[in-house]
Amino acid sequence: MRQLLVINPNTSAHVSALLQQHVQAAAGSHVAVRTATARFGAPYIACEASYAVAAHALLDTWAHDLAQPRPQPDAVLIGCFGDPGLMALRESSPVPVTGLAEASFIEAARHGRFAIVTGGERWGPMLQRLAQALGQAHALAGIHTVAPTGAQLAADPEAARTLLAQACRDVVRQMGVQAVILGGAGLAGMAAAVQPQVAVPVIDSVVAGANWALRAHSVPPERKVAAFDVAWVGVSDEMAALGMGHAHAQAHPDRQFIDPARFIAETGSRSP
Repeated sequence: MRQLLVINPNTSAHVSALLQQHVQAAAGSHVAVRTATARFGAPYIACEASYAVAAHALLDTWAHDLAQPRPQPDAVLIGCFGDPGLMALRESSPVPVTGLAEASFIEAARHGRFAIVTGGERWGPMLQRLAQALGQAHALAGIHTVAPTGAQLAADPEAARTLLAQACRDVVRQMGVQAVILGGAGLAGMAAAVQPQVAVPVIDSVVAGANWALRAHSVPPERKVAAFDVAWVGVSDEMAALGMGHAHAQAHPDRQFIDPARFIAETGSRSP
């Protein structure tokens, strides 16, 4: 059975439960989905500082998950519409990695130019920068942020659906787009509710992420080791172990994944 790891880079257990529910439903019974929650950071990512910390929390959560005695993932989905740490995790992961935003951009661009509707005013420039980095700026017509954050929207679903449906209609009318992304882990499931009121496809970022995971292909054979390129100081034991992964892989070429817990036990040290 295919194993999909979803990492929630904020500390909200409620968001993690939403991700688990909606990603598993979209992926189907032939995929085993497990959702891991950040061990530190903000309960909701809504500014540059919380975004920066979330990238560290993402890497820490991934390293911690690899150290557990269970099947290793076949793909990793970052459960945040903003994909903190995407490039860093992709660089060091032996399996395919994407985030809710990247998966949504790919899905929406199939229809033509698209707009984003999401919660939290500070997300506008952050998402614009991400679209540029991912090569999707040409397809992104604009970003409409409603005043409530994603967490606030999720707390009042009925009011959220009314507000988001109007926002989606507005961007279609004003920007002439062929699709709208309803972005945010906390908004999982709301796209289906507002779709009857919007004339173009409304993309659920969580469903788009799950669909990507079903299509993800293996990384090249030379990328078989989960490891960082540098040794870390002052981070979790699991991250520190992966920081020594390249040297360990050369000593144990038969292993596909570094086992941080075992490596720590063998070396008795977090740093070389």
